[in-house]
Parts: sequence; C-alpha cells; structure tokens
Amino acid sequence: MKKKLFLSPPHMGGNELRYIQEVFASNYIAPLGAFVDRFEGTVASFAGVKAAAALSSATAAVHLALRLAGVGEGDRVLASTFTFIGSVAPILYQGAEPVFVDCDESWNADPKRVEEAIVRERPKAFVLTHLYGQSAKVDKIAEICEAHGVTLIEDAAESLGATLHGRQTGTFGRFGIYSFNGNKIITTSGGGMLVSDDEEAIAHARKLATQAREPFPWYEHEELGYNYRMSNVLAAIGVGQMEVLPERIRKKRQIFAWYRELLGEIGEIAFMPEIEGAMGNRWLTTLTFERTDPMKVMAALEEEAIESRPLWKPMHLQPLFGNARRYGGEMSEKLFARGLCLPSGTAMEREDVERVVSVIKDAVC
Repeated sequence: MKKKLFLSPPHMGGNELRYIQEVFASNYIAPLGAFVDRFEGTVASFAGVKAAAALSSATAAVHLALRLAGVGEGDRVLASTFTFIGSVAPILYQGAEPVFVDCDESWNADPKRVEEAIVRERPKAFVLTHLYGQSAKVDKIAEICEAHGVTLIEDAAESLGATLHGRQTGTFGRFGIYSFNGNKIITTSGGGMLVSDDEEAIAHARKLATQAREPFPWYEHEELGYNYRMSNVLAAIGVGQMEVLPERIRKKRQIFAWYRELLGEIGEIAFMPEIEGAMGNRWLTTLTFERTDPMKVMAALEEEAIESRPLWKPMHLQPLFGNARRYGGEMSEKLFARGLCLPSGTAMEREDVERVVSVIKDAVC
C-alpha cells in the first residue's frame, strides 16, 4: 500500500509523553494544574503579551473575546469572509450580526474594505483572520480599528509564530487567539489560547471558562459561564510542543520552499504571497491554478493516497450566512474556485514533496 500523506498531521517533539506521565503521577488530570499555568506562561512569553488563558478550543477563545468586548444581542461584528467557521460562529453565540469583509491580493482582509465597512456599519468588534499562517496587514487594520473605537480580535489560530515587523500575530489587537487543534503547527490534540495585555480581562476569561464560579465554598454564580477550560493533560502536551515550535516553523517554511522550487516553472501556478515585513509560519502550502481545475488535481492526488483540500469557502457563500451583509467578495470567491492546500506535515521530507509535485505536474500537463 502507498504511504498516506496527510495535510498536516500531529508531530510530537519527544517530551510530551514525559510531561503527561508527570500529570498522571500528580493525579491532576482534570482542568487546572501546574501544566496549565506553565503552558499559559510559555505561550504568553513567546507571544510577548502579559497574560494568556488556556481553553478547550480557539472557537471558545473567540467567544470569550467577544463576550469581554461587550458584544451582545443586535450588535454588528465585522469578520474576514475568507476563513473557517470557527472564527465566525461565536458572533452568533452572542446574538450579534456578522458583516463580512473580503480579502485583497494578500489573501487576507483588505484594509480599504475594512475601513469602508467600519464607517458604514459601526461595528463593536472585528474578528480578523490571519490566513494559512500568514500575517494580514494587521498594523494598518489595528490603526483603523483604534481610530473608530472598534475592538480588534485577531484570529491567529493558524498563525502561531508568524510575525509582522518582528511582532507576533495575535498581539496587535486587544485580544489574540491561537489554536492547538490536531492539524495546527503544534497541537494539544484539541485546545486554544486567548492572549492579551489586558491582564484583568484574561483573569475574567478564566473565570467565565470555569462556569463563572464565584469564590465561595459552594458553587455560586452571578453571571453566565462556560465549560471552556483546557485540561492539565492537554496542557502538558502543549508545553512539550512549544519546545519545538521554532523547529516546526523552520520545517514548514522549508517545505514551502521545496514546493516553490519544484513547481515554480509552471506559469499557471501561484502561491499565497507573504506581505512586506512579514514572516509566516507557512502552516499549509497553498496555491492557485489559473486554468487547471483544482478538483481535478485533488482527485489525482487522492488516487495516490495524498490528502489535499480546497481553500476555505468564503463565509458569505455559506448557506448559514446567506442574508449577511458583505463588503466585496470577488477576490475570496476566485481564490476558493482556483485554490488548493497541499500536504505540509513537518515530518515530510523532500522526497515526499517530490511525490506530491509529480502528481500535480501530471494533472496540470
């Protein structure tokens, strides 16, 4: 049987099992414990922020960020349309109305569209996605949001370790979100992190994530909370994964470089760009075909036991959001129709990339 090449499978670094054994020895299996604190501190230090809250998912982190930003029933919230549902669904959790903003040539949110939407819609917040591990033009967007009193929430779920002008994505707005889902650059199997320089807000997030329990001997509740905390076991995995994050980023970028080298001669192929001053983590190598149907390429890869995936279907095209207002949409629609994500697991070697490229070349030619 042919070796299966997955899109972005987990890749353990070596110390995760030792840390899990420490958790089992301590018997702090459930939420909270030394490794939760350690994981939060490690991520906060890496990102360069004052505080972090380890949660059950990045979607939970977006939800808490919206709650802390005061988003409620009837409010409008801007969101990148070219993204995954997890960054948008929490807007509905809060009874708010999503308004979608298209991307520009960078594949990330267009600052001009953002400003136009803010002026017209007067939203309370903007959930900005850093797509496929590449920084958006977040410095410009942060200035626009600040000028209009809009809370910027950075969905950096895919971009842990990506920077713009040396600053980590997820740290330009009031809140940043990272994901540790099984397919991310590092994983805790499932989980997320909410980060901010607002230490009081993060402390409140931790409370909300543990059912909003008040400090009494009994269970006392004055506000609505959620079961959103990360377990000590998963946090132990996260601590081990953070130790190899720089190595994982280097390997992801190497894999992208191999793809670009081997496919660069095909004129109809274009890769997701990296904006000036940015260094992405290249979570997934993504490209578009000018003429070839990407579904044809995807089918050819599947025949060879190689996993691939279309680019995100824009949120404004999703039936769930059929009546949502949007600013633009043509760029993300074109990318969705012409694009593909390629296997980018950090255990891949050059010969694996060559195997993928060979199939693509046959399908294109």
